[in-house]
Amino acid sequence: QVQLVESGGGLVQAGGSLRLSCAASGGIVIFSSYAMGWFRQVPGKEREFVARTRRKVGNSYYADYADSVKGRFTISRDNSKNTVFLQMTSLKPEDTAVYYCVADPSVISARSVYWGQGTQVTVSS
Repeated sequence: QVQLVESGGGLVQAGGSLRLSCAASGGIVIFSSYAMGWFRQVPGKEREFVARTRRKVGNSYYADYADSVKGRFTISRDNSKNTVFLQMTSLKPEDTAVYYCVADPSVISARSVYWGQGTQVTVSS
């Protein structure tokens, strides 16, 4: 069983920055081969894709982003620590949500199997 634990959420003013972390443990035998990503959700709405990364070749990885965060958020990973990060800059009130870390042996999607418990990000105007 894979466990994902997020940290780094909190309250920040608009224009500020936060870095979320997600540590993976348990059933991930080779973390570097897993696709990792982030979704977010606000009450009453469906979970929304934010960013994801998956292996391209060797130690090279693809990354892609939702249009709403492109240019402001950056996803990265430290395979030696089984950890993925989401650096968020130029935060806006509409970024307020619970952010979820996601892991998948193949492709990150809303139907991926492994999810963290979520961390709250609140951006004040």
